[in-house]
Amino acid sequence: MLKVGIVGCGFMGRMHASVYGLLNDAQLSGGMDANGAQAAEFSEKFGVPVTESFEELLEWGVDAVDICLPTHLHSRFTQMAAQAGRHVLCEKPMALNLQEADAMIEACAKANVGLMIGHCIRFWPEYAYLKRITDERMLGNLLSINLTRYGEFPHWSTDNWMADEKKSGGGVLDMHIHDTDYVLYLLGEPLEMVSFGSVDERGPCHVFTTMRYPNCVAHLEGGWNLPSLTPFKMAFRAIFENGAAIMDGGPLTIFENGKQPMQPSFEQMSAEGGGNISNLGGYFHEIEYFVRCLNSGQPFEIVTPQSSRLSLKTALEEIAQIRAHRSR
Repeated sequence: MLKVGIVGCGFMGRMHASVYGLLNDAQLSGGMDANGAQAAEFSEKFGVPVTESFEELLEWGVDAVDICLPTHLHSRFTQMAAQAGRHVLCEKPMALNLQEADAMIEACAKANVGLMIGHCIRFWPEYAYLKRITDERMLGNLLSINLTRYGEFPHWSTDNWMADEKKSGGGVLDMHIHDTDYVLYLLGEPLEMVSFGSVDERGPCHVFTTMRYPNCVAHLEGGWNLPSLTPFKMAFRAIFENGAAIMDGGPLTIFENGKQPMQPSFEQMSAEGGGNISNLGGYFHEIEYFVRCLNSGQPFEIVTPQSSRLSLKTALEEIAQIRAHRSR
């Protein structure tokens, strides 16, 4: 039984806590949050003690910590956990810069503890199915893919930390990195990449990126600078030699030449806590994998520290190109 403590009891911390309650081989043992009201709400909802002290959380005998703090705190708390001999699941993005990411990797390697970054889209059922279609060439070779993720600014962050670029990195690093990470997972590093986008008082907020591969083109759009009440949207359109896989405002549908369209079925798991996600599916499979690997002594393979560092590096390059193109 893996005992887990959640660090950061806001929106994402509550999402993760809901998943641990569904697992038989993990136990949510407590939480840590500096916001007293938020800590009390979390404690009452999930029936676990919550403290303002990271050291006290560790004293409760947790084997792993699940870090759901603002991005600028990821590196610091990951290193503290590693130095205390605790495994780490840390929300994405990995960090604000590569120096912080490298410090996380080094600390966990030195302490011989597991480190996994929460790139949940790799585990999202529809995206996992698309990965399988691509890898097994079920519809032939992938020719092109569009990935979309946008909506209104996520106003639900505690103390509005996402509006501070020094804490979140802006919408490109916080929201769009989901699709950056996924396309790297699907296709690897591109031969060429070009990015254009927008910057506002909250940082790089919207991006259009095109990546060129030997026999495929990927186009990504994402950001959070749309008007309030704009519905959140995540979608993809993948075109293969013999068909297409499309998820855009409805269920994933597979179109194959000479056959009727097919819609794979996926279990829907209700999510609570606000935000723009109504289905726990991706978080459940992500956290279940984290727990399973640690309990069995198996290394993380779907998401590694190195793959998360590459996704951070690529997203930072997208941001650099946005700024460079705007200054011309």
